[in-house]
Amino acid sequence: MMRYLALALDLDGTTLTNAHTIMPAVKEAIMRIKEQATVMLVTGRHHTAAHPYHHELGLTTPIICCNGTYVYDYDRRSVLADNAIPHELAQRFITLATEHQLNLVMYVTDRMVYSSRQPVRYMTALQQWANGFAPQLQPQVACVHSFEEELANSTHVWKFVAEGDIAAIQAFSNHPWVREHFSGEQSWSNRVDFARSGNNKGARLQEYLEQQGINPARLVAIGDNHNDTSMLCLAGMGIAMANAEPEVKLIADRVTRESNDEGGILEVLNTYFPI
Repeated sequence: MMRYLALALDLDGTTLTNAHTIMPAVKEAIMRIKEQATVMLVTGRHHTAAHPYHHELGLTTPIICCNGTYVYDYDRRSVLADNAIPHELAQRFITLATEHQLNLVMYVTDRMVYSSRQPVRYMTALQQWANGFAPQLQPQVACVHSFEEELANSTHVWKFVAEGDIAAIQAFSNHPWVREHFSGEQSWSNRVDFARSGNNKGARLQEYLEQQGINPARLVAIGDNHNDTSMLCLAGMGIAMANAEPEVKLIADRVTRESNDEGGILEVLNTYFPI
């Protein structure tokens, strides 16, 4: 069997259970593997929302956030690379999404914000979850009165998330202007992430691997949703979860035997990174 030199892990639906925890055996395997290979978290999450897991796993590598929009280094507390949404495009996106009555979340420099006029279910749950962490690890979530005011006070806009009727969101994503400037990728059953056009997990991961001198053929990547397909296609071994979307399973080299709530990724971790 080929010796793999890198492991790229999606978080939600993959490394995490549906209760947003890491199984003890999975955690133990990842902590073992990071001593022999490069382990990276590659997620749709904001860096503050992924920080508790990066810390729990004892990782020192940077993290790829918001579907490849930026690379963040927790040790330096700095952005290493990014392709953020220009403010003028962000403003136009907000206006258009409002016209389409979408429930919107905006990921900015150091926090995630949603409008008090348009409650977003997953953000309410995320805020409750975030409150359980110590201040130094706490994900930053805020309910704001105005996206425009938040935009004016933010140096970066990483991505937008629309939640709700998936057919309506997909129809919005096919608007000519949206298609020209944004990449819309489904990240959950009722959510679509909108990042700047050209951003995806695979492209940013490839860039990082090149910097580290690692051939993507020596990469194992594991994910479950449409926003993971680019990195699964990049990897020498692209693995879809048993709970993955059907289209994701079709492009994967392998599908796990069990879902993220059963044995999860443990079996494939031990197969491709043997003890």
